[in-house]
Amino acid sequence: MRTGRELILATKPYTKEDRTKSWMLLVSSLLLLGIALSGAFFIPYLLPRLVCSLLAGLLMVRMFIIYHDFQHHAILHRSVLADVIMTLYGMYVLVPASIWKRSHDYHHAHNSKLFSASIGSYPIATKSKYLSMTKGERRMYLFIRHPLTIIMGYFTMFIIGMCISSFVSAPKKHYDSLIALVLHGVLNWFIFTTFGWETWLFFVFIPIFLASAMGAYLFYAQHNFPATKFTDKEDWKYEVAALESSSYMVMNPFMQFMTGNIGYHHIHHLNSRIPFYRLPEVYKDFPELQDARTTSLKLKDIIACFRLKVWDPEADRMIGFKELKSANLAVS
Repeated sequence: MRTGRELILATKPYTKEDRTKSWMLLVSSLLLLGIALSGAFFIPYLLPRLVCSLLAGLLMVRMFIIYHDFQHHAILHRSVLADVIMTLYGMYVLVPASIWKRSHDYHHAHNSKLFSASIGSYPIATKSKYLSMTKGERRMYLFIRHPLTIIMGYFTMFIIGMCISSFVSAPKKHYDSLIALVLHGVLNWFIFTTFGWETWLFFVFIPIFLASAMGAYLFYAQHNFPATKFTDKEDWKYEVAALESSSYMVMNPFMQFMTGNIGYHHIHHLNSRIPFYRLPEVYKDFPELQDARTTSLKLKDIIACFRLKVWDPEADRMIGFKELKSANLAVS
């Protein structure tokens, strides 16, 4: 059974992409998204229009995973045409390339590391750190991790986090964040004023709201689940963080397709250069990766993930309000 660097090196052959397949999956995903958005725009009947709108939201998630793989240089690297398509798509979904690349690279290099900056990930405090916070600090910490904040990811994570905050903090470095915001505002205004609120609702708002909520939750649950582990900087190891702090999110084939196999997140963190369409192949070929720490999109697992608040080093696990309340009383 391979471990550590040996295991990472063993996955290296799987980083070779099938260029034709990458293009086919990109083009077919864009076509499916275009068809779903066309249905949401043109169909006059409520139910099929809503179905098309929801499908468009899910397909936006799939396209984002393809965009995400491109930014990792896992697919279509050095293709000028792909770069143009991906840059435009990143702006369309309010994830401009400059801030996404910087924050996501940091996330991969520091995943599950305690007391590091929470760039590109949800903040995590230890039990003792949380108990030492002021009331205002606790409220802000819990607000960022609150289920409603994650569900409202369209506003909290993407409009404010990815675009407004990044541009305000570094205007020259993240000027594309401002461009994305302006284009998004123009699109909303044009559709709303030209075609009415119903077309705006089904064609613009529902798809991106659903995609943003799904994206925010997937990003949260892939590293905030009951079996996850967090480590001090001194004891942190890249491959251990990948396998013990990143989940294998079990999904049915439909959701696996819509999320571009991102459920194999432990494998993605082990080697981010593996194309998304080869992740199931790696899982099948490596017994070492099949005994993964899992979660799912079942309601009970979603609730279990949302209940987690802080890392308890003594218990070696994430804990929720019940344990925090007991700890707070003990300190008092």
